[in-house]
Amino acid sequence: MYATAFSGFYLAFYLLLAALIFRGVAIEFRSKRPELWWRQMWDLSFAGGSVLCSLLIGITLGNLAWGIPIDANGEFAGTFLGLLKPYPLLVGVTTVSLFMMHGAIYGAMKTKGELHDKMRGWAMNSIIFFVICATTTTMATLLYVPHITARVHDNPWLFSLVLANMLAIANIPREFHNGRDLYAFLSSCAAIITLMALFGIDQYPNMIFSWPHPEASLTIYNGASSPKSLGIALIMACIGVPVVIAYTICVYWIFRGKVKLDKLSY
Repeated sequence: MYATAFSGFYLAFYLLLAALIFRGVAIEFRSKRPELWWRQMWDLSFAGGSVLCSLLIGITLGNLAWGIPIDANGEFAGTFLGLLKPYPLLVGVTTVSLFMMHGAIYGAMKTKGELHDKMRGWAMNSIIFFVICATTTTMATLLYVPHITARVHDNPWLFSLVLANMLAIANIPREFHNGRDLYAFLSSCAAIITLMALFGIDQYPNMIFSWPHPEASLTIYNGASSPKSLGIALIMACIGVPVVIAYTICVYWIFRGKVKLDKLSY
């Protein structure tokens, strides 16, 4: 599965890596010189890297949902330009709008004063942008990607997850309008979690869906490693995941509350 994904999305993954590098470098280099042009250059680098990351992640998810050409040997049989179809691009733009909204709400939650007011304006615009994109993507999925909704159709109880996602999205502008930034952020978190859960459930058991030959799809069964490799990976995950969760909680706890700007600020 990894071999097929990396051969198919080779250029996209390298662009994603470059965008992530620009994000990290921009944060470090921005404060090295006081000139306005210098800081604006790295601000634009950070923004461009962030948008490109989000777009590429969304395009990848869109292609996994739509399907990519895979031959009988389980190898990618398309081109990079072939991945830039309208539906994956739409999912990519929707992903950008989702991260814009999520980040802007978080920024409003963490700031105060004039910057807080500016962030609220950005957040409100991004919420509207996301709702429009999410509605359009949902309609396109129902019309043009029917196989992605087949599992929910066959298992009506899964509609509760769809309903939870709808309520989470609807609650974001409600909480934000009432000035409850934290609850708006938590609703945005719930929207992301339910969207990813729906994507995973609807894809199952496919890891990479093949189109136009669904029988060539790579699933959790025909694309799995050996039982010994999976066992080792499980042990490492059981050790590593709790550590990741622990230090993430620690970081959020250390930086809790509003951001304070003073002479020691980065």
